[in-house]
Amino acid sequence: MLDSRDSQGDVDLREPEFPVSRRAIAWWALRSLLAWGSILTALIVVAVVWPSARVWLWVPIGVVGVVVIATVGLQPWWRYRVHRWEVSREATYARTGWLVVEWRVSPTSRIQTVDAVRGPLEQLMGLATLRVTTASSSGAVRIVGLEHTVAQEAATRLARIADVDEGDAT
Repeated sequence: MLDSRDSQGDVDLREPEFPVSRRAIAWWALRSLLAWGSILTALIVVAVVWPSARVWLWVPIGVVGVVVIATVGLQPWWRYRVHRWEVSREATYARTGWLVVEWRVSPTSRIQTVDAVRGPLEQLMGLATLRVTTASSSGAVRIVGLEHTVAQEAATRLARIADVDEGDAT
């Protein structure tokens, strides 16, 4: 395993070890289906109710249909391959994205708050988002698609480590 600190004691940017929950695939697909599927449904309803507009609606219906297929059928699987996370004594590591991949490292000494957040769909699927807030101008490190219990345990562990750490959290 790689050492997470370099010779000056700074935390390295490295690949996080753990994948998110496999249920995150269904969560991402459902979120996309609700968003893009509702747009596609509205376009189809307008085409059915307003026959003279059908000629103009075929292209938008086709484009949104392709977007639905990509965001429901492909995007969740790709995101699952990309998303990784890890919590260590030194830092919280996260890799996220699907079109743009982002690696984030939040040193434990800089942690200000740690939250396990659950939206309605996450609650339905037993998932949670771990949100680690620091003084960074880039905002909090968000690790989405974790099992609810894993997110709670990670939040509790980070809160304990950050409290014990002698960093100034600025």
